[in-house]
Amino acid sequence: MSKAILVLEDGRTFSGTAYGALGETFGEAVFTTGMTGYQETLTDPSFHKQVVVQTAPQIGNTGVNDEDDESDRIWVAGYVVRDPARRPSNWRSKGDLGERLTAEGVVGISGVDTRALTRHLRERGAMRVGISSVDLDPQVLRQRVLAQPQMLGADLSAQVTTGERYTVKAEGEHRYTVAALDLGIKRNVARRLAARGVTTHIFPASSSIEDLLAVSPDAVFFSPGPGDPATADGPVSLARDVMRREVPLFGICFGSQILGRALGFGTYKLGYGHRGINQPVLDKTTGKVEVTSHNHGFAVDAPLNTVIDTDFGGVEVSHVCLNDNVVEGLRGIDLPAFTVQYHPEAAAGPHDADYLFDRFVELVEKKG
Repeated sequence: MSKAILVLEDGRTFSGTAYGALGETFGEAVFTTGMTGYQETLTDPSFHKQVVVQTAPQIGNTGVNDEDDESDRIWVAGYVVRDPARRPSNWRSKGDLGERLTAEGVVGISGVDTRALTRHLRERGAMRVGISSVDLDPQVLRQRVLAQPQMLGADLSAQVTTGERYTVKAEGEHRYTVAALDLGIKRNVARRLAARGVTTHIFPASSSIEDLLAVSPDAVFFSPGPGDPATADGPVSLARDVMRREVPLFGICFGSQILGRALGFGTYKLGYGHRGINQPVLDKTTGKVEVTSHNHGFAVDAPLNTVIDTDFGGVEVSHVCLNDNVVEGLRGIDLPAFTVQYHPEAAAGPHDADYLFDRFVELVEKKG
């Protein structure tokens, strides 16, 4: 088995064994705390340009299958695990995770003390990183790491969006039509809408308001995605166009940040982000606490306990993370729009927040 090293931009170095493809890769080092759902994580476009550290000690136990991908490829820039399973065991398994990483050219490393690495990132913040199984000189690799672009200021949605519009039809009787802007959409978004009788037309990130209105949508959806929302001026302008027409609007994660900017709020980069499936969020509308799936390194900067006057009327923070009081959702009081920063569409769970798709449909019903 080939040796490999991982070098952070501050010089911290970890040695291990190559996992997946041999080679060299760079990205932003982030950690995710999910004990399940690694296939969904790997194929989530929101992880584009990021090297993902799995805090769960053993990864690959259930192999890989043909049903759980959230897109048509693996998007992570690199993969870091402590103990890869030697043999997958699951009735749905169609192959080995390590073999799939190799087939898709994903460079990874195993045998790493992922607990120590995670603690380092929590204390120092997410940072650039390199993994190499071809050059084991830490100083040389670090110089290449320092030459890589940072996530702050990264405009990535154009790199992950669909090339052309496509449609996911409603299951059973068609009730409503949604125009979805693909900023890095996951397949389960359209599946959750389809289960509620919604036909979803998925559009490229560069689409105009005329493109979206061409399908006569009952509502518009802004998807999750990677990168810095401060760079997404086109989608922000589109969101404002949608709100001027008072078309019901729902945004998730990156889409929430886009709507936040469109409403006049700023965004900022979190120290090490929220990534995992056990994040407690308070829904201020109901007073309930949900256990939720997160994958975001940026957040909206908005006052937590007051109604804010915007160009589109009153807006309030609707959801808050109970770990750190980060804004996790916005709700329009005078316009039919709301957002959440986390993932109600998380296929691997938890599913506490799945009701938000019902809330979206109810918003359309009220508008109609």
